[in-house]
Amino acid sequence: MPVVDIPAGLRVVASRGQDWADWLDRLPRLTRELLDEWELRVDGTSAHGECALVVPVRTADGQSAVLKVQFPHWEAETEHLALRDWAGNGAVQLLRADPRRFALLLERLEPRDLTTVPVLDACELVGTAYQRLHVVAGPQYRTLSGELKRWLERFRKLPASAPVPHRYVEQAISLAEDFVSDPATDGRLIHTDLHYENMLAATREPWLVIDPKPLSGDPHYEVAPLIWNRWDELTGDLRFAVQQRFYTAIDAAGFDEERARRWVIIRQMLNVLWTLEDSDENLPQDWLTRNISIVKAIQE
Repeated sequence: MPVVDIPAGLRVVASRGQDWADWLDRLPRLTRELLDEWELRVDGTSAHGECALVVPVRTADGQSAVLKVQFPHWEAETEHLALRDWAGNGAVQLLRADPRRFALLLERLEPRDLTTVPVLDACELVGTAYQRLHVVAGPQYRTLSGELKRWLERFRKLPASAPVPHRYVEQAISLAEDFVSDPATDGRLIHTDLHYENMLAATREPWLVIDPKPLSGDPHYEVAPLIWNRWDELTGDLRFAVQQRFYTAIDAAGFDEERARRWVIIRQMLNVLWTLEDSDENLPQDWLTRNISIVKAIQE
């Protein structure tokens, strides 16, 4: 049986809870079984994401690929379906999948991502990619409106004393209520986490998208991660820098400005909501400030 290297950076996920620790215990054996069953040969050093082991491999016919084995969670349940729907058009090619074991065999891409590209050029590349990815979504995907209904209930439970400007909470609730009743909130296949590190250089095309967390949703929902990531690169006038990224992305995508802006506000406030729910007294103030700053800057 091949030796499977579990990176030290992935081992720390055991601290997230018993489910994570149990998965980590199973992971070496599960990966060896997949390598054996799919006739794969390890071809390099393993890497990892937030919740997945990625092993470079060679197939029986010598093709370079990667084996991705993920922690079981709902966002990963339909990743293989999204990759099949895209069929390599702007995204990494799916070669094989075992949804029961949350395992994917993918074409191998280069390790270089869009953080190596000037940020506005990267925003334009992502905005252009949207046009290829936002195909009609089938009924197999969860809907953005359904998720939004659940988020709305959590927003409403935030006390007025929460350490966040309550006017922005009320604004997010109002915008979310409008989107829940809007038929255009659902219907297109959206990635939901398309940021600079989820687009890699490739041979088949210059850049390809990876790691979808798919929903049936509104393409305008996609923009916000391009603003809150690479935050340390924003200099000078914050409002100008935020809006530069925003307009670069929506112009490349052909998005409606006001609709995209409303989704940015909701998504930044969702980041705030989840942070307040998940944190104890030691709140990450820099992160909260970042999200509130974007809400303010995007509508000045």
